[in-house]
Parts: sequence; C-alpha cells; structure tokens
Amino acid sequence: MHSGKEAICGTCKQLIIQAVQAVLQYERVDVPCVVSVLITDDEVIRDYNYEYRGLDEPTDVLSFPMQTFRKAGWGGIYDPEFDESTGELTLGDIVISLETIKRYAAEYGNTIEHETAYMIIHSTLHLLGYDHDDESSDRIMHNRSKKVILYLLRSGEEYYI
Repeated sequence: MHSGKEAICGTCKQLIIQAVQAVLQYERVDVPCVVSVLITDDEVIRDYNYEYRGLDEPTDVLSFPMQTFRKAGWGGIYDPEFDESTGELTLGDIVISLETIKRYAAEYGNTIEHETAYMIIHSTLHLLGYDHDDESSDRIMHNRSKKVILYLLRSGEEYYI
C-alpha cells in the first residue's frame, strides 16, 4: 500500500482487509481473490479520475474491475480469469483518497475508519459488478453497502469503526 503524503492510521490496513473480506463473504465468493488498494491523496486521485473518467477533479474512490459480470454480484461473473500460477482471481484495483476520506469524516461526523470502511466496501462492490448508474441501482448498491457494514459488525471480529 502507498500512503501518499501522509501515513494512514495503523488500524486502517487491517480495516481495509476486513472490509474487503466482509464483502467477499457476504457475496459468498468462494474462491481466493486479489484486490489491490492504493491509498493516496487528492492530487494523485485527480490524475486517475481525469485519465480514466475524463473528470478533472478529485474523487473519494475509484474502482478498476478486472472481471466481467453479466449481472451484479458473484453469481453474475462471466468467464472468470484466474492467475495460472496462484489460482487466485484478480478482482481489480481500488484507489482511495485519504484527504477526501478525512473531509467526509469531518463533514458527516464519522471517524476516518468508518469512512474508509464504507468506501472500501462500496468500491469492492463495484469490483463485483455493482454500479449506481440510475436511481434503482444506486439504491441497491447503497443498501448492499449498509448490509455489508452490519454483517461486518456482527462478524464477532474486532472492528475498527
């Protein structure tokens, strides 16, 4: 993980792992997966946002799926491509701006950890084919994100929100 210009809090690395794992468990993904996470700042994420989405502004999180889905969710995966040497499925990459996460935390009265978990969950759902292109899919994705947070809280593991 890259921390950009600031070091991320010590518990955030574990939190990110837990958040990704919670999504995979909730979605009943039954194969070993790889998700790469880049933690950066607004300047770097702005460059990614411009390069890949044509938007010359920073954003909170970007998702770069590596698999194709016919429909959202694990059951919708189409022709998964596994790494021949490891047997793992590369779901994709997540880029997250710690600067934006900190702003959101202050704006919404949440902890940095809470905002980080939410963004990682949201982005991992994107890697599994979920999107929010219209009101209906936005509602589905938002509800799914909330259910995964509740699932994570009920998992019995120490959770850092």
